[in-house]
Amino acid sequence: MEQAAIYEKLTEIFQDLFDDDSIQATPELSAKDVEGWDSLAHIRLIITIEKAFKVKFSTTEISKLEKVGDLTALIQSRV
Repeated sequence: MEQAAIYEKLTEIFQDLFDDDSIQATPELSAKDVEGWDSLAHIRLIITIEKAFKVKFSTTEISKLEKVGDLTALIQSRV
């Protein structure tokens, strides 16, 4: 799957989960950039992404994610 398609799908997930149509998934986007992205929202986000892309991440992989670019690279390595 190409990065552009991953970012497009992630944008939809972020907009839906955080109820904010202005959010755009970019490589530099992180939790500090999105209002309401706390630890509970992070768990919901990861679960939603795993279901959408039909992948499963380990706790170690999740803990290393700092930006959406890291997440995109991880998704791309699995699909």
